[in-house]
Amino acid sequence: MESLYYPAKIWLAFGEAVNGNPEITGWLMNNGFPEVAALAHAIRGSEEATAWLFTNKFFHLAALDAAIDENMKAYEWLIANKHPLLVVFADACRGKQSAINWFYENKTEAFVLIAQRIKYLRDNTTFDYHKKKF
Repeated sequence: MESLYYPAKIWLAFGEAVNGNPEITGWLMNNGFPEVAALAHAIRGSEEATAWLFTNKFFHLAALDAAIDENMKAYEWLIANKHPLLVVFADACRGKQSAINWFYENKTEAFVLIAQRIKYLRDNTTFDYHKKKF
């Protein structure tokens, strides 16, 4: 299986940051994972966080945020640049059952819980649709 990019505890912290937990977000910022905190903020609708990801060359994380928003150019960019885990995660965040099943089959169920949080957030929040295009 492809690298998970980050240790499990960072992914779990990411899930809490997506929920808006300021202590966990601060911990990510101060312990070498500002891009993870920025991704959580971008998913929550922050244009500044998205711009930070681009400026600091975390294109794969900016593309993930956009792919979760069903931006097909970003989704195709993730595929073309060989980020299959992020493609599956974006699909899971949109509730695609085959992606959810993939995480269960690969014994990485924590990703399903994070994806469900993101889906709930996206389904229940009004975002600015003028957000930067990928």
